[in-house]
Amino acid sequence: MKRAGILNRHLAGALAELGHGDGVLVCDVGMPIPGGPHGPRVVDLAFRAGVPSFAQVVDGLLAELVVEGATAATEVREANTEAAALLDGHFPALDLVPHERLKELSAGARLVVRTGEARPYANVLLRCGVFF
Repeated sequence: MKRAGILNRHLAGALAELGHGDGVLVCDVGMPIPGGPHGPRVVDLAFRAGVPSFAQVVDGLLAELVVEGATAATEVREANTEAAALLDGHFPALDLVPHERLKELSAGARLVVRTGEARPYANVLLRCGVFF
C-alpha cells in the first residue's frame, strides 16, 4: 500500500501510464467529457458539489507530475477569478483559448480527471513533460 501521494488506485495507475506530451484534462463537474471507444481514460473523483475542489486536485496532480505547459479557457479570468489566480500561480506561461476551443483540445487528452468543482471554467489541460 502506498504511504503518501495520490491514493486513489485508478488515478495513480493512470498517472503512471502517462508520457511526455500526453494531455491531462482536470475539469469541473460541468465540462463535457469526450467519449467513445477512442476517448480519453476518465477518473471521476466528484463526490459532492465542491468535493474535491479544483484546487485540491490540481495541487495533488502537480505534486506527482512533471508539467511543461497548461491551457485554460479565456473566460476563467472574469467568470472564476479564484481558479484564474490558482492557474496563474502555477503556470506563469498559461495558454488561454476560448472555452469552445478548450473543449475541442480536450478530445486529444489521454486522461480526464473530473473534480467536484461546481464553479464555471475550472478546467485546465496539462501537458506532461519529462523530469530530466
